[in-house]
Amino acid sequence: MSQFIATIKKINSFDSLNIVEFSFCNQTLKMMSLDLSKDVQVDKRVKLSVNPSNIIIAKDFFGEISLSNQLVATINSIENGELLSSVILNIENIYFESIITVDSSKRMNLQKGDKVTMLIKASNLSIEEILND
Repeated sequence: MSQFIATIKKINSFDSLNIVEFSFCNQTLKMMSLDLSKDVQVDKRVKLSVNPSNIIIAKDFFGEISLSNQLVATINSIENGELLSSVILNIENIYFESIITVDSSKRMNLQKGDKVTMLIKASNLSIEEILND
């Protein structure tokens, strides 16, 4: 599980659906949630998490897609297993793990030091903890 700290910028709600916007490394991330704790408020710092299998990697990406969470990252390391590859991504010394197939890793010719776009669906982000600092 990749975990990182972000600050809540905005909360949009309709019925029981919430879209929460966060500031992370001078970029905006969005999370979709059905229920929010009353402690989730604008300007609060939170620890977010995302499962490694929910982090998508795009190389030489351009164009429009529906995923709102698009972050430029640098590949720190790649470890290929029999079927899966663990790709460690770095954004301003914050590390994320993406699990992809070895076939995808080879097809994309992923190398340490490559700049890639890290994609995360809004429904795949979750708040692990509200920080009281």
